[in-house]
Amino acid sequence: MINNKQECIKAINFALSGKWDEAHTIVQEINTDFAQWIHAVLHKIEGDVHNSRYWYSRSGLKTFEDYIDSDQELSAIKAELIID
Repeated sequence: MINNKQECIKAINFALSGKWDEAHTIVQEINTDFAQWIHAVLHKIEGDVHNSRYWYSRSGLKTFEDYIDSDQELSAIKAELIID
């Protein structure tokens, strides 16, 4: 699990620096609630609302409407991963 957390944090760092494809490549290979949440945010950033909502429902952690700002949401996910 620690490795998955580290990979999720790496994906978040990529996303926050505008490297959507790199972030997406990482999270699509991890089957955890947090990875699915990150996946949802990435599709929100991309503008793919339908796919984003799908990944939010898969994660079961948040909904599409919970955050307006994607960077703020990614930072919140990162904080939770670091604390957990």
